[in-house]
Amino acid sequence: MASGRRRLPSTTALQVLLAVAERGSTSAAAESTALSQSAVSKQLLALEDLIGSPVFARTPRGMIPTEVGSIYIEQARTALKAMEDAALRVARLKPGPRVLRLQVPPIFGDRWLLPRFLRFTEQHPEIEVQFTTFVSPTQSQTPDAIFRFLSEPLAEEETNYLFGREVLVVSAPSYWEKNGTPETVEDLADGIMLEHPQTPLHWNYFARGQGKDDLAVRHTTRFGYYTMVIRAALAGQGMALIPRGLILDDLAAGKLVNPNGFGYRSGYGYWFAKPRDIAPSASMRTFEAWLMAEAEGMGD
Repeated sequence: MASGRRRLPSTTALQVLLAVAERGSTSAAAESTALSQSAVSKQLLALEDLIGSPVFARTPRGMIPTEVGSIYIEQARTALKAMEDAALRVARLKPGPRVLRLQVPPIFGDRWLLPRFLRFTEQHPEIEVQFTTFVSPTQSQTPDAIFRFLSEPLAEEETNYLFGREVLVVSAPSYWEKNGTPETVEDLADGIMLEHPQTPLHWNYFARGQGKDDLAVRHTTRFGYYTMVIRAALAGQGMALIPRGLILDDLAAGKLVNPNGFGYRSGYGYWFAKPRDIAPSASMRTFEAWLMAEAEGMGD
């Protein structure tokens, strides 16, 4: 019976299939798979020979999946994810040093975690930590834990609050020198507010916290990325509402100034989240203990 079984595609062939589907050519797929273009083409031809039908149509616009190819692409994603999840579960069973995969929002990693991370690696060189900002749709890698910006934890996760609810009105000294040091909320409203539309750190939240729901700011400048809001504030282009934990060094160095302590208590903050259905490894417990000590030292 074994000789009569239909041969199945190799893992490499499935990875090539997904890479070509995602990038539209064998040359681009070669870059993402660390194979030569010739090797990618051979894997693709072998796969088509095994299936007995083309999986891509070669067009001037690139390689487009055929109906057969679309079926295999969908199942290849499922198969590779299942294998990656199995490898991750097996790795969790192994004693001793292991890899921790953490999903980190870029602004949180850049402004808070990475400046402190050297302390962890010096204390625990035996633990390898990998950072990612997202899970790829074609190469799904389930993280061991995720840093989230939330108003409250998700029910399916075990979470610990880090910081972020203490939000300050800040800008560079040059902005306050030009516009004057504000004494009242009305003085602030006469300025320029820098905001990222998708981040819930806006003037209306601040005004509501001061009991001034109907007080509007004179002008608002919006940016597509929150990191640009912080950069613009550092450049003196306006004032911004920023969690204190993200700008501790800038405040200490005088690069950002919080006049008269203006700010508010936000409902949002940064949380460290782990899946409830997976027991944390010794490495995870070590990292989490270090992380919580760093966060608690901020007094947020």
